[in-house]
Amino acid sequence: MGNTSARFSARLLIERASASIIIGLVFFWLAVNLVKSPSQFFQASVIGISNGVLYALIALGYTLVYGIIELINFAHGDLFMLGGLFAATFISVWFGQETPSTTGYGVFFLCLIAVMGFCATINVAIERFAYRRLRRAPKLAPLITAVGVSFIIQFIGIRWNGSGPRTWNSVLPAGEFVISGVHIPYTTIISFAVTIPLLVLMTFIVTKTRRGKAMRATAQDADAARLMGIDVNKTIAFTFALGGALAGAAGLLFQQTRGVTNYNLGYQLGLIAFTSAVLGGIGNLSGAVLGAILIGLVQGLNDGLPIGLGQQWSQTVVFTILILLMVFRPTGLLGKPMVEKV
Repeated sequence: MGNTSARFSARLLIERASASIIIGLVFFWLAVNLVKSPSQFFQASVIGISNGVLYALIALGYTLVYGIIELINFAHGDLFMLGGLFAATFISVWFGQETPSTTGYGVFFLCLIAVMGFCATINVAIERFAYRRLRRAPKLAPLITAVGVSFIIQFIGIRWNGSGPRTWNSVLPAGEFVISGVHIPYTTIISFAVTIPLLVLMTFIVTKTRRGKAMRATAQDADAARLMGIDVNKTIAFTFALGGALAGAAGLLFQQTRGVTNYNLGYQLGLIAFTSAVLGGIGNLSGAVLGAILIGLVQGLNDGLPIGLGQQWSQTVVFTILILLMVFRPTGLLGKPMVEKV
């Protein structure tokens, strides 16, 4: 018994020492870059945080659905892609707005409401016709179904957008302002101005409203929630609608700030957003936002700092950090150990 306890203590000590060394090296790297080029450091940080808030909108959809029915909805990233296509069509084709103007700004905010409703409706339909009958099935069945839905949405994206990237003009202003050598585009400010209120509103709905309490009760024990008079089907559908609306907002922001759509964007950004949710602690809303900001920062700093591996290694760096975190903290940064329900 004593030997087992000693081995456990030694392993724990080694893990903590290894984690401390890795964290120390990261901070040393950041400090060296900050001293070498402060303006470049803060410029890369602004870009990273701007990407991070976009990832957060998508990551919350993953973590909301997983938190309530423990399903990794791999089609969620492709729903974001569909939202971007809808936004481009709504603004440029249906309303013919391709340059910044007062009318263009009005159409942008009108599109924000429309694309959130569009993606929420699509997500609820997916839950109703693809996932609902599989709730009590073995976990592999809804997972494979989610992959199948992802391919269906990608096919719709190819028919809608074409097989290659498509560029669009933006109705958002293209200028920037400079603070101590750090360039901050107006589009970044607009992204924050749209994203932060949405995140606050979503948090308020989940934590303060009756529907949010029903969501938390269903996530804890669906059968007990049903016995207490909660309509579990409607609660889960509302969760999918909430996640879909956030994905739609992310699609609009990406399309207008990057000026491009592609049928496989959902795979690329969806994978990063899912990684953000896992990094922060899958099922934890604050963790999803934290993980998204951290991944955005890691990418921005790695790509933009004078001493870094460069953009071609960006994905490798992100997933290396994820693997190391899973080794030392499998539940994520803010995740809690899962208790098996019996």
